[in-house]
Amino acid sequence: MNMKVNKILAVKLLLSLVIIGGLTSCSKRSESKGGSRATGWKINDKKGGFQYASNFKKQATGPGLVLVEGGTYTMGKVQDDVMHDWNNTPNQQHVMSFYMDETEVTNVMYMEYLNWLKTVFPPDQDNYKNIYDGASPDTLVWRNRLGYNETMTENYLRHPAYAEYPVVGVNWIQATEFAKWRTDRVNENILEQQRYLKKDSKVTDMTADKVFSTDAYLASPSTAKGGE
Repeated sequence: MNMKVNKILAVKLLLSLVIIGGLTSCSKRSESKGGSRATGWKINDKKGGFQYASNFKKQATGPGLVLVEGGTYTMGKVQDDVMHDWNNTPNQQHVMSFYMDETEVTNVMYMEYLNWLKTVFPPDQDNYKNIYDGASPDTLVWRNRLGYNETMTENYLRHPAYAEYPVVGVNWIQATEFAKWRTDRVNENILEQQRYLKKDSKVTDMTADKVFSTDAYLASPSTAKGGE
């Protein structure tokens, strides 16, 4: 009987020690909360010392974009084909996370780009007469000797019925220039909302000599359009 009592007391004592040890470790963790793992000093102490901006916001997702998480994959053949022809060597590729449009670039999105170009670089001026035409899609891609698509040639880009359809007839250079324009306009809007740029300047100051450029702003914010 005494042996059973002793075992029960021993188990209770062991449990109490475990609980006390757990509380002690928790208290130590709470005491070290906010302290440096390198020195033990307080971080962001009002009296001074090392100040670290830990309350930062994540990158904002641009309009119409979704995040695609990066990862690793094997590029190349990983087993023989029926002809036993190994024409490349498998190798590991790493892809960083990136943002991608939910859909293809639509006609209305590209029309907004063309409207901006026409406003900032008027085609009736000799200096800018080729900019708008150079950015316009080739609507003749609809023509086919095997079918009659003349209606699409004339209406597909600008007719409201096709506003949310993918834009076609855009070459590589035009697509690259559209992407650069879109980047600048999104950044311009964000900087205006954060009051780094003059309010409504993207609308009221739409002239060729006051065009906002992300690269120019990063190089010299004080001299960029609307910089304060």
